[in-house]
Amino acid sequence: MNRRELLATVGVAGLGTVGVGGSVPTGTAQRARQSAGTYYNPVYDRVFPDPDVLRVGSTYYAYGTYHQWGEDPLERRLIPVLRSTNLVDWEPVGPAFESKPQWSRYRGLWAPGVGRLNEWTVLYYSDAEFGAENPGVGVATAREPTGPFEPRGGLLRSEDIGVPNAIDPMLFEGEIPYLFWGSHRGIYGVRLAEDGLAVAGDTFQIAGTGVEAPYVVERGGSFYFLGSRGTCCAGAQSTYRVVVGRAQRLRGPYRNRDGESLTADGATGTTVLDGDRAFRAPGHCTVVRDPQGGWWLLYHAYVAGRAWVGETPRRVLMLDRIRWREGWPVVGGDGAPSRVGQTPPVGHTVPA
Repeated sequence: MNRRELLATVGVAGLGTVGVGGSVPTGTAQRARQSAGTYYNPVYDRVFPDPDVLRVGSTYYAYGTYHQWGEDPLERRLIPVLRSTNLVDWEPVGPAFESKPQWSRYRGLWAPGVGRLNEWTVLYYSDAEFGAENPGVGVATAREPTGPFEPRGGLLRSEDIGVPNAIDPMLFEGEIPYLFWGSHRGIYGVRLAEDGLAVAGDTFQIAGTGVEAPYVVERGGSFYFLGSRGTCCAGAQSTYRVVVGRAQRLRGPYRNRDGESLTADGATGTTVLDGDRAFRAPGHCTVVRDPQGGWWLLYHAYVAGRAWVGETPRRVLMLDRIRWREGWPVVGGDGAPSRVGQTPPVGHTVPA
């Protein structure tokens, strides 16, 4: 990843020039617009890829991939954690880990998945690096969402569970907790123990090759799988997009809008979010509900013309509302990241 993004800067409302650490200073005009009841993407302008978000009461906590680069300590946190009361204004509140878990054998702590089980915050993380032969998913717990988290060892590794490229965990919280995970070699699920610290069932597959970063939600008696297709990490040349499938059972089968099973050869999910000339390669999404029952998608994307900080892909945190039409999600501005001012969740009721 030693290429710089050479595309001309595309004008995006509220964005200034890139500053130290990959940040984009927020101008007075943007603050005024936000104070008038609107927000603009991105909602966090530092490198913050692969987000998952947890809501506890009226507070949201976001967790992202660790990137070891630069001298700024905010960019060197072992799973960075952010906090917000409105999904728009985010502040760093510390790393998930004070030191790297002993179970980890690779350089990366990627793509965390988080949830609340038995009044504990449970954090799953990918132990991986590019080309890793036996990546896996580790687990840690904390009383408070901000941590620090106590490593509880490994949950699974590819060779032990028979799933190649076992990364990108996502916790499905229900009466019985499930973990979903996988990257480009199939998306899989497994039942967990009640405390979420051990596998308690056999694996099952819900999607085929070419998709990663699973997220599963339930709405109106149906289950929805959202995943990312394409490439994530080549700056504005990346091809990420978010696709969806729907099922009547948590274990599937998940089908696209044409009725094709996502495990069938050549089948793909229905695209619900794709890039445009301003924001490129949106993906690795998480779904969160606000206190009024509204549905929101947080994800990372590139700002065109500002897609690199040194040799690091500059993926920033984005927020868009999810609307539901004919039983399927519709995201952003007609399937692209929103570029105009949007009404934030706080104080605004969105029909479920």
